[in-house]
Amino acid sequence: MKRNEKTTGALIDQFLLEYVDIKLKDRSRAEYRRMLSNLLPLTFLRKPIGEVIRPDISRLQQSLSATPYQANRLLAVLRKFFNWCEKHGFRPDHSNPAYLVDKFTEKRRERFLSEMELAKLSEALAKTEAANRYSPHVFAAIRLLALTGARLNEILTLKWEWVDFEAMCLRLLDSKTGAKTVYLNPPALQILANLSRLVDNPHVICGGCKGAHLVNLQKPWRFIRHQADLDNVRIHDLRHTFASIAVANGMSLPMIGALLGHSQPQTTARYAHLSEDPLQKAASIIGARISVIPITIAKSA
Repeated sequence: MKRNEKTTGALIDQFLLEYVDIKLKDRSRAEYRRMLSNLLPLTFLRKPIGEVIRPDISRLQQSLSATPYQANRLLAVLRKFFNWCEKHGFRPDHSNPAYLVDKFTEKRRERFLSEMELAKLSEALAKTEAANRYSPHVFAAIRLLALTGARLNEILTLKWEWVDFEAMCLRLLDSKTGAKTVYLNPPALQILANLSRLVDNPHVICGGCKGAHLVNLQKPWRFIRHQADLDNVRIHDLRHTFASIAVANGMSLPMIGALLGHSQPQTTARYAHLSEDPLQKAASIIGARISVIPITIAKSA
């Protein structure tokens, strides 16, 4: 260890204070802190920053092979951390040990609800709501998620001042991809219009604490999806379903990306396979028109 060289753990603490807490949004800050606090062994944290090499990162990556998604997220965070170290002179330039470490292959899970499943979900929502099992804000949140394709946190943190009834949209000051407009259809507008406002709470989806928004929708969601016999459906699958319906109705990928607030075209491209091949569609239309002409097939001798 070089004289006055800091340990990796000490620099991670400094990185959290000087970069993460200042540059990142609340949810990202919490996730960075969770991963860097819970997933790094003491032997790694005690190592002098200049002595961390690629095999150290590879071993760390392999130790998390049972949770590949989490391992990949940690690898991405470590790459940023070591870039920060280089920028501030704690490591030589171009010495990032997290580079060239292979990520695990992730199986992208995309679950789309069929029309029948949406009907079952609607029925389960209505029955659970009639039983007064949860706050009206729970049901409003789930319905808004399905009708807008918005992200969970965008709906849970929504404030009434961001709702523009006249322009039929939500004007979010911030989101995962920055400022965003969420366009509202008539059913979504009706839900908002019917939802009671609490005088001491600026949020649309109110929680149990005074002035706070609902924090956890997972418990009621698990109950409601079980009632609908949809135990394998996540809340985020409502966003996928919104996109799949848009594709099925012939909307372009750029339009769908704009509706969902994607910052990168490749994020929307995952839905491309759902659209009908335009040549196949054209052939089917022509075939349907020609099918009115009687066709006689000669029998072979």
